Amino acid sequence: MGASGSGGSRGSGGSRGSGLLLSPVVRRLLSEHGVDPVRVTGTGVAGRITRADVERFLRDNPGRAEPFDGIRRATARHMVASKATSPHVLTAMEVDYTAVDVVRLAEKDAWRTAEGTSLTYLPFIVSALCGALAEFPRLNASVGDDELIVHGTVNLAVAVDLDFEGLVAPVVRGVDERSIQDVARAIVDVATRARSRSLVPDDLAGGTFTVTNPGQYGTLFQFPIINQPQVAILSTDGIARRPAVVVDDDGHESIEARSMGVLALAWDHRAFDGAYAAAFLRSMKQTLEGADWAARWAVGADR
Repeated sequence: MGASGSGGSRGSGGSRGSGLLLSPVVRRLLSEHGVDPVRVTGTGVAGRITRADVERFLRDNPGRAEPFDGIRRATARHMVASKATSPHVLTAMEVDYTAVDVVRLAEKDAWRTAEGTSLTYLPFIVSALCGALAEFPRLNASVGDDELIVHGTVNLAVAVDLDFEGLVAPVVRGVDERSIQDVARAIVDVATRARSRSLVPDDLAGGTFTVTNPGQYGTLFQFPIINQPQVAILSTDGIARRPAVVVDDDGHESIEARSMGVLALAWDHRAFDGAYAAAFLRSMKQTLEGADWAARWAVGADR
């Protein structure tokens, strides 16, 4: 190891860091590659680290250390604390989105022309989510001191990836009172402001339930971590055309290409039990597969 500052020659142009005397060239090289100088054995005078020492270390250790930035540190602390706080359970259910697709595909071109954005599945999923939360309100809650605090409105935190450089969850307030179109616009708004780093603290406060949407990457399902102090988070995963068995009203079965995907719910076992979580997902599934989505869309179009 390199000598401590008290044991090494001070030589001109040197600088101290972590108790080591380093030349500007060596310090820059270490910084560029994210290498802690205490990991490098110095062969210079009095054990000083030379440029050749660093280059040798890099050849022998092709990996690199990438220090966490502020967002990564905050995310890491929150995720570790959440896993330590909540007994996480995962419940997942396959959903046929074909009924949603009939309306989404019919409206997507007009939506892009009017709004300049894609009409995704997410606002339709949120519509079904709000109905299920009204039926199973213990999911729209947080854990207090030996009590479950059930919230009267749905303030939806939407997980937004910051170009692989971090994750934030801005809040869309009162989604249970909004139309599909209003939800779609609000999600685009908070996601755009998140990626442009223009959120304010109030945008990140007050969420009662969280959705994360990795489906754009074609995921089958993932096990997300609960956004404390909430008690549940829903992962909306990839939707793709796949063969599925379809049963008609007369009980006849056929195999058809359908728009299929998985909803994955991570939930806190302190707040409720598995049957409650499964019934919640079943409610969402029934709505997504059987609701009159044309009528729901028309309600928002009339506003």
